[in-house]
Amino acid sequence: MSVDHQHSKIRSAVLGAAGYSGAELCALLTANPYFELSYAFASAGREAEAFASLYPRFQQQIDIMVEPWSDARLDSLDIDVAFLALPHEASEEIAPKLLAKGIKVFDLSGAFRLKQPELYPQYYGYAHQHPELLEQAVYSLMEWQTGPLGDLVSVPGCYPTACSLALLPVLKANLVADDCIPVISATSGVSGAGRKASLSTSFCEVGLNAYGFFKHRHRPEIEQNLGRKVVFTPHLGNFKRGILATCVVNLKAGVTPQQVNAAFAEAYQHKPLIRFSSKSPNVADVAGTPFCDLFWQQDGEQLVIMSAIDNLLKGAAAQAMQAANVRFAKPETAGLLPGALV
Repeated sequence: MSVDHQHSKIRSAVLGAAGYSGAELCALLTANPYFELSYAFASAGREAEAFASLYPRFQQQIDIMVEPWSDARLDSLDIDVAFLALPHEASEEIAPKLLAKGIKVFDLSGAFRLKQPELYPQYYGYAHQHPELLEQAVYSLMEWQTGPLGDLVSVPGCYPTACSLALLPVLKANLVADDCIPVISATSGVSGAGRKASLSTSFCEVGLNAYGFFKHRHRPEIEQNLGRKVVFTPHLGNFKRGILATCVVNLKAGVTPQQVNAAFAEAYQHKPLIRFSSKSPNVADVAGTPFCDLFWQQDGEQLVIMSAIDNLLKGAAAQAMQAANVRFAKPETAGLLPGALV
């Protein structure tokens, strides 16, 4: 399945192309000069359908058929990389089969994010069938990724991306009080629930409400990233796309605003997809972009950090594209800047 990447495009497939994140990946791969969108797959049992009929905004931009997936396609796939925008259990089942064929896998589900298999029954509702892959999988929070990515890459969740990018600079700089439990309140647009019709996520039914108290599956992922317990309360908002996270911590005695500013500057000075805002960020300003916008305010030992991302892009497809660029030694923002096809 290998190609000479100096002279050929990287052949790619998207599994789950009918969903929101999968569709964004199709768009990003089409816009990326180093990658080729070779295949687009959706659930078994569906009829083959033109991608542009599923997402009319991509007419005359993306000319590919979305085919129903079956494992019989494994032997005929001529690709270098597969992006899995699938439910957790589906990703967990297909990833080992793709890896066995020498195909690099970038998984956007939660199937390989947590390193402790015993957490899956509690937070994901099923027992992990391939715990040996949890150590192999490389978690790709890209602004904090330092080692090689390997053949199985686990793309972070949308909430953990927003919250971790906000909190890691001050935690890594050792500015947060040792006994502090960060309190995070984050609101996502309805696209975070996926494209499947549901009364609870119908746009006419959604107002603003909290859910998943203490038991949301992203809580252990956030805690794994930060190295400490958190209080994480997600909310559903009546807008299409985006996440706004409010993160509150207590700082160590004597920490100055200059130290906080320096921590963020040092952490992100060479990170092109992080933007510092002069006021509290708005999800409307990140929707359709691969950026994370950050803003913070300090009052004595209390620090509030605001983080805004597009849940489908920086929280999913754009971060997967960013990771794939790095994995294949291409420019980190290829296909992402000046903008995604949305």
